[in-house]
Amino acid sequence: QVQLVESGGGSVQAGGSLRLSCAASGRTFNTYPMGWFRQAPGKEREFVAGINWNGGITVYADSVKGRFTISRDNAKNLVYLQMNSLKPEDTAVYSCAAATGGLLDYRWSSYYNYWGQGTQVTVSS
Repeated sequence: QVQLVESGGGSVQAGGSLRLSCAASGRTFNTYPMGWFRQAPGKEREFVAGINWNGGITVYADSVKGRFTISRDNAKNLVYLQMNSLKPEDTAVYSCAAATGGLLDYRWSSYYNYWGQGTQVTVSS
């Protein structure tokens, strides 16, 4: 079992920054990939960023590439999403997810078998 708890969301003006954190329970955190997804009101959930077990591979959605950075601290069981140059269209509930069974494509939500409850990010213009 893996439990995921996000934090760090909030309200910010366009151009601002936020750092989201995802705390994971369990002893095997350093063995599986993690991802961040988001869902805006009235829209489907979309992939934001993914990271492999040791941080050596990172993948980003085109919409956030160059602005967001995903990282992990396996000693603390934490995954981060640093979000810079935020835009109003980044407004969404952001959720972290774990793929304990591995994955073939970071962007496919079906590979992730554990999800956090999400944290709200609101960007005003």
